[in-house]
Amino acid sequence: MARVRTGVRAMGAVLAAVLGASLVGCSSTGGKRAEERAAQAAAEGRSAVNTPRWTFAMVTHSGDGDTFWDIVQRGAEQAAVKDNIKFLYSHNDEAQQQAQLVQAAIDQKVDGLIVTLAKPDAMKDVVAKATKAGIPVITVNSGSAESKRFGALTHIGQDESIAGEAVGDELNARGRKKALCILHEQGNVGHEQRCAGAKKTFDGQMQNLYVEGTNMPDVQASIEAKLQADKNIDAVVTLGAPFADAAVKAKKTAGSKAEIDTFDLNAKVATALQDKTLGFAVDQQPYLQGYEAVDLLWLYRFNGNVLGGGRPVLTGPQIITSKDAAELAEYTKRGTR
Repeated sequence: MARVRTGVRAMGAVLAAVLGASLVGCSSTGGKRAEERAAQAAAEGRSAVNTPRWTFAMVTHSGDGDTFWDIVQRGAEQAAVKDNIKFLYSHNDEAQQQAQLVQAAIDQKVDGLIVTLAKPDAMKDVVAKATKAGIPVITVNSGSAESKRFGALTHIGQDESIAGEAVGDELNARGRKKALCILHEQGNVGHEQRCAGAKKTFDGQMQNLYVEGTNMPDVQASIEAKLQADKNIDAVVTLGAPFADAAVKAKKTAGSKAEIDTFDLNAKVATALQDKTLGFAVDQQPYLQGYEAVDLLWLYRFNGNVLGGGRPVLTGPQIITSKDAAELAEYTKRGTR
């Protein structure tokens, strides 16, 4: 299984207890997995509780077509089924638009709210409105530093600075000397923290490269131009799985020998790790971020529980290499890793 470098050990036992039997299959053998899949299919659409049918809304900063958020949403939806929750999902990568979506959820008087704080300044006031209205808020993915200050119950996700530091350590272990960190979303504090963390621990040189993440041909062209201009670059780190593929293509067209590494995991990344087209990936387990957010809101509504003790509930980072990819590929195909 993947090497857990930092972060998740402390919360691992707690998360496992909360998730319960539905996720036990992650470490099971093939026969047991088959039994669990059958049990899961039999339970499809059925709640496991008789609590009121509360409505929870999730509003993220996802852009259109970002497959990472499909996994987050899938985890939230599956927890909602189990917990008898009506689940609403909306997203917008423009901060003001995201804030308006949160306001719409408040106006609907939802029973719980899950938000991302990729651009926290734009979200501060509307999150305050939610908490003033008595709506419990959980933040996920981005904004761990602002979550508690904004009044959220807890934050679920990886510490982006720690994740970046893990990348720097891994690049050192691989003997890399000069790296590019590809930021695909301007103003996203989590992205800045990842690259800053990598720079902190990386013994070589690391340069940030900002690209237009909604324009994949532009992403590829920008990386290609940097690799052509500097043949000493021996590592490229992308901050999202879809951008790793663009970096691989850029490397090929530029005639570069740089290793391509990435944050996040999907089926294509798992395959690329197996054939060693990619060096390593950093998995923050997005399924857990969605699943746990709904489950913890339900626990708060049902039992007044709050997890984390005032600190973020960490879902990563995990450094994944070719050794881990074959097992994880099965989970990426079903859309839960």
